[in-house]
Amino acid sequence: MAPPPLLSLQGAMLTLGGKPLLDGADLSVAPGARICLVGRNGSGKSTLLKIAAGEIEADAGVRFLQPGASLRYLPQEPDFSGFPTTAAYAEAGLGPLDDPHVALSLLRDLGLSGAENPMTLSGGEARRAALARVLAPEPDILLLDEPTNHLDLPTILWLEERLARLRSAMVLISHDRRFLQDLTRETVWIDRGRARHLARGFSEFEAWRDRELEEEDKQQHKLDRKIVAEEHWLRHGVSGRRKRNVKRLAGLQTLRAERRQRVMPTGDVKLEASEAQISGKLVIEALKLHKAWGDRVIVDNFTTRVLRGDRLGIVGANGAGKTTLVNLLTGALAPDSGKVKLGANLDMATLDQSRASLKPDTTLQDALTGGGSDTVEINGERRHVVGYMKDFLFKPEQARTPIGKLSGGERGRLMLARALAKPSNLLVLDEPTNDLDLETLDLLEEMLADYPGTLIVVSHDRDFLDRVATSVLMSEGDGRWFEYAGGYSDMIAQRGMGVEARGVEARGADAPARENAKEKPSKEKPAGDKPAPKAKLSFKEQHALTTLPKKMDELRDKRTKLQALLDDPELYARDPAKFAKASEMLGGVETELAAAEEEWLELEIRRETLEG
Repeated sequence: MAPPPLLSLQGAMLTLGGKPLLDGADLSVAPGARICLVGRNGSGKSTLLKIAAGEIEADAGVRFLQPGASLRYLPQEPDFSGFPTTAAYAEAGLGPLDDPHVALSLLRDLGLSGAENPMTLSGGEARRAALARVLAPEPDILLLDEPTNHLDLPTILWLEERLARLRSAMVLISHDRRFLQDLTRETVWIDRGRARHLARGFSEFEAWRDRELEEEDKQQHKLDRKIVAEEHWLRHGVSGRRKRNVKRLAGLQTLRAERRQRVMPTGDVKLEASEAQISGKLVIEALKLHKAWGDRVIVDNFTTRVLRGDRLGIVGANGAGKTTLVNLLTGALAPDSGKVKLGANLDMATLDQSRASLKPDTTLQDALTGGGSDTVEINGERRHVVGYMKDFLFKPEQARTPIGKLSGGERGRLMLARALAKPSNLLVLDEPTNDLDLETLDLLEEMLADYPGTLIVVSHDRDFLDRVATSVLMSEGDGRWFEYAGGYSDMIAQRGMGVEARGVEARGADAPARENAKEKPSKEKPAGDKPAPKAKLSFKEQHALTTLPKKMDELRDKRTKLQALLDDPELYARDPAKFAKASEMLGGVETELAAAEEEWLELEIRRETLEG
C-alpha cells in the first residue's frame, strides 16, 4: 500500500482578473517524490506552487500538509529585506535542531562567503543564497521554482548532484530540459487551469502531451459532427413527433453548450526574425585579442573567424568573461591589443540577459514601438502593435501595462519580441532561455534553425546548445578560449569534461568543491540516476540529415530535365542563349548535388559512429 502523501492539494481554484487561473487543480506529493510541474507561461505553475507552500490561499479547494513535515519553498524572486548578510538570510531557513554550520558550508560551496549584503547581490548570487537557505535544513518537501535561473553550468551540475542525493520529496519548475530529465520521475501538466498527471518523468512528457492533445482534437471533431447531424435532422426530419423533436432540440442545446464551455489550448508564440540584407561571407575575424581587467586576464591571444550562417555557442563559468568576449567580437568593446574585423553589410540585433533596457515604468506598447506610435515594422511591413503582441501571447489589454508588472516569462518574451523586430543578419543572444516556457523554447529553436543569418548565443542550457549550436567556444581559464565542433554534448565528448568553476576564488571553496562542479562519469552518481547523455548530432545536423535526401532527389530531377533539354541536337542552332543558360544551370545543379551528397554522407557516417 502506498504511503500517505506528505502534501496534497485537492480542487485548488483561483481567479485573477475575473478569469479562472486554476480550476480544480490537484497535486499530491508522496515521500521521496520527484515531480516536475510544467505548462505554458501564465498557466499557473508558480501560483500552484505558492498555494502548495502556503504563501497564498486558494479561493476554493483543500490543502493538506502532514503534521510535523518540514517544507521549504524557493521563489523566483526571493525577499532579502531585513537580513544584513547572506549568512543571516540562509540561517533563517534552519529549524531549531539544524546545524548552522551547514548553511555556511553551502554558501561557500555556492561561491558566497556569508558576509555579502543581500541587497547588492547579482541575479546569480541571489539565486545561490536562496538555494543555501532551502537546502540547508534538508526538509521533507522541497518546492523549487526555476532553481537554475541565472546559475552557471558548474553550479547547475553541482545542484543536480546535491538534489539527486537528497531524500527530500521535490516539486520542480524549470525550463532546463536536461535538469528535469535527470531529476524527475513524475510530471504534472498545468493546462487550462487543470492539473494532468503522468506517472513518468519529463523525458516522456512531450510525447504524452502531444497524444493527449491529439485525442482531445478527435473528440472535439466528433462533437462537431454530431452537432451538424442533429441540426440537419431538426431542419429536415419528420415533424410529426413533436415531443421527440423537443427532446432532440434540448440535446442539441446541451451539445452546443458543451462546445462553448470547452477551453481551447493556449495559442503558440509566433517567432519570426526580421531579415536584413545578406551579410558578407566573413562576419567576424578576430586576431590575437587580449583583454584584461586589472590583473585578471579575460581574453589572451585569441583568434577566430565567424562565417555567415555559423551558430556559435559560448559557455563558461560565471565570471569567465563570456559577455566581455561577445562585446569584443561585436566591436562594442575595444581590446587591449589585437584587432577585430567586422564583415560587410552587418545588421546586428541583441538580447541581453540583464533585461537592463527594460525600464519598469515603460508600457509594453512603448517598449515595442519606441514610444509615440501604435505600429511596429516587421520585414518592411507596418503592423499594429496589438497584433504583434498577440504573436508573443500578450493580450490586447496588456498594451498599457508597465513592464514592472510583467512576470519573468513575459519580460523574456518581450525581449525576444524587441530583438526579433529589428532587421538583422547577426543575432547576439545572451541567456535567451531564462524564464521562457518549454513550448516557447521549442519555437525559438525552430526559428533559429531557419534563421538565414549568423548566431552568437551565450547560454548555460545544455539541451538548447545541443539543438542550436554548430560550434561551442569554451573558457579554459586564464583568458584561454577554445572552440569545439558541434553542440554542448559534442564538446563534452571531445574535452572529456564539462564546464568547470572559474577558480577557487569564484567558488569560495577549496579544490574538492571545484571538482564537484565537473560533470562526473555516471558510475560516480547515486544509484537510480540516469547516465550522462551520449554525444549526439546537433539540432542543425539532425535537421540536415532529415532534409538532405529530399533536396538531393529534387536536384537529381532537375539534372535529368536539364540533361534531356541539352540532348536535343537542334537546341544550339535554334536557341544558342537557351543552350548556354541550360548548360550553366546544369553545372550549378551538379555542383550543388555533389556538395549535398558529400554533406549527407559525412553526417550519416557521423551518426552511425555515435550510435554504434
